[in-house]
Amino acid sequence: MNEVTAALQFAARKHRQQRRKDAERTPYINHPIALLNILVNEAQISDAVVLIGALLHDTVEDTDTSLTEIAALFGEEVAAVVDQLTDDKSLPKATRKQLQVEHAATISDRAKLVKLADKIANVRDIAMSPPPDWSPTRQQEYCDWGKRVVDQMRGTHTILETLFDEAYTAATQDWAQAE
Repeated sequence: MNEVTAALQFAARKHRQQRRKDAERTPYINHPIALLNILVNEAQISDAVVLIGALLHDTVEDTDTSLTEIAALFGEEVAAVVDQLTDDKSLPKATRKQLQVEHAATISDRAKLVKLADKIANVRDIAMSPPPDWSPTRQQEYCDWGKRVVDQMRGTHTILETLFDEAYTAATQDWAQAE
């Protein structure tokens, strides 16, 4: 628990100036906390490496954090999970998204657990409070892409996969009813 708390504090400091894209522009740290909640309280996962990886999953990609820094503070296993979840921001967005689909099946089980929680949280957020400049079509496309990523990881964790399916169904039903 001490390491998880330290990772939460580290992530909060690293993401302190960032906001989510939702209409309320909520603090970015809410997203890693949502992953932690999904993993611990909904999926009953207690593996500290997974939980710390969830809290830190966007720090290398979205802040000035390095994998070396994560390894020094939280260990090589956590750094390996974060590395597998970090997109190469030098690539075009469409390429990064396609690579997530292509690589999802090949990442470690620990990284898959974090990625599943990430997709659950993101689809829930899109359905509940989408970015104001996202049309229903863009929202649907995002959720469909998330499903393609999740489909590559099927067989990893039944509870997380079911939670994603429920979030996806709820989101797509809302848009179908709105049309």
